[in-house]
Amino acid sequence: MEKVIYLDGSSLTIEQVVEVCRHGAKVALTEEAKKAIQISRDIVEKNVAEHKVVYGLSTGFGKFVNVAIPEEDLDQLQYNLIVSDACGVGDPFKEDVTRAIMLLRANALAKGFSGIRLSTVETLLEMLNKGVHPVIPEKGSVGSSGDLCPLAHMVMPMIGEGEAVYQGKVMPGKEAMEAAGIPVVRLKAKEGLALINGTCAMMGVASLAVYDAGIIIKTADISGALTVDALEGIVDPYDPRIQQIRPHSGQIDVAANFRRLLEGSGLTVHQGEVRVQDAYTLRCLPQIHGASRMAYDYVRKVIETEINSVTDNPLIFPDNGDIFSGGNFHGQPVAVAMDTLGIAMAEYANVAERRIERLVNPQLSGLPGFLTPVEGINDGFMVAQYAAAALVSENKVLAHPACVDSIPTSANQEDHVSMGTIASRKAATIISHVQSVLAVELICAAQAADFKDSSKLGKGTKAAYDLVRSEVTFMDKDRAIYLDMNKVAAQIREGKYVQAVEQAVGELK
Repeated sequence: MEKVIYLDGSSLTIEQVVEVCRHGAKVALTEEAKKAIQISRDIVEKNVAEHKVVYGLSTGFGKFVNVAIPEEDLDQLQYNLIVSDACGVGDPFKEDVTRAIMLLRANALAKGFSGIRLSTVETLLEMLNKGVHPVIPEKGSVGSSGDLCPLAHMVMPMIGEGEAVYQGKVMPGKEAMEAAGIPVVRLKAKEGLALINGTCAMMGVASLAVYDAGIIIKTADISGALTVDALEGIVDPYDPRIQQIRPHSGQIDVAANFRRLLEGSGLTVHQGEVRVQDAYTLRCLPQIHGASRMAYDYVRKVIETEINSVTDNPLIFPDNGDIFSGGNFHGQPVAVAMDTLGIAMAEYANVAERRIERLVNPQLSGLPGFLTPVEGINDGFMVAQYAAAALVSENKVLAHPACVDSIPTSANQEDHVSMGTIASRKAATIISHVQSVLAVELICAAQAADFKDSSKLGKGTKAAYDLVRSEVTFMDKDRAIYLDMNKVAAQIREGKYVQAVEQAVGELK
């Protein structure tokens, strides 16, 4: 039986976004949402019938707010808005992001404050359910007034324009709609604006990125713990008493995870047994990983709020028919949050790469150089560390905040913009890089554990080691490491390390 997610504009979760966008769950409106959409539409039609001058209903857009549009031209106004705003640049969004954009736009409209026709929202959902995916270029949005440019590309196939992917083929939008048996839409007053004036492109990227980041925060603890175990690290820094006198929640949780992951290890030691201290990248992991965790918690809260928010303009209030022109389309809350997420995720890769260096450097590890049994003729994991370093360096550039920039648009009517879609795209790229860096660490840590005695690993770290070894064998001589890296990175993306370890030791913090 197919899974169906019902949209009401208020209760969509990040996990449900993933179900729809990556696993093919179907989508439908609740009966309450249908009623709310119709009520707000009735208000729009009443205002049009009474020839009232309302922004977006009977006026031009942006700087043209003071230009009144005759009633006979209102349909053309909405059509022109879409085709003129569809000026995106660059590669198209991946399918899961495109689906998230469509889903989140529909969920925002389902709340019933946008004045769109019910049939138009249902057309968007039918496209989602039948797999008609508009070709949406990644670049071109400044994040206010909403994601006009990418969302216009989302709408183009709905009106028989643009391009869409259907059954794996790129085709003209009208042909894709016909092939799927979906009638195209003739937009009426307010509808074009309702569809494109909002934060749903930046949110499509952001919601999936936040989900992936949630996997990383646990996976990074797992990969870090495997390195600590393989390097016979000192466990005293994870003692709960240390965390209690600096009681940041992230630090407390990470230390608890490390204690659980390393429990039962025959490799780790206590301070003074072999050495007095470990380097910061081992000793300070509760503090480093913990700080990123707390940033993640803030970001997730923002995104969870935004996916159930109304972000277009003007807004129609059904209780008394008021129509207000406000600023909910402004992407600043998302922009600041996603810039923060990019910084927080970049730090996971930053410290992981330094742990990789400790694993492959014989002066630091006491192990064979670059973890190869036969040095000289083999390079071992020498250049795998280079690849990690390159990704970390690129992350440092990408982590520069997008939200601190603003270029005024629409003849200075829109004189501060968020650049939130850029912030979201950068964060998503950083997350992809972190997955690859953690893959290198897991492979190197498993190799190092084999030089010691992998049977002595802790309960949690042994589960991680076993999962690595399910795809990647011990490297006794040089081979194409990128193949191994790709396999482990895929395991990370799919959350397999979290699943395997939690089966062994219980749920991590």
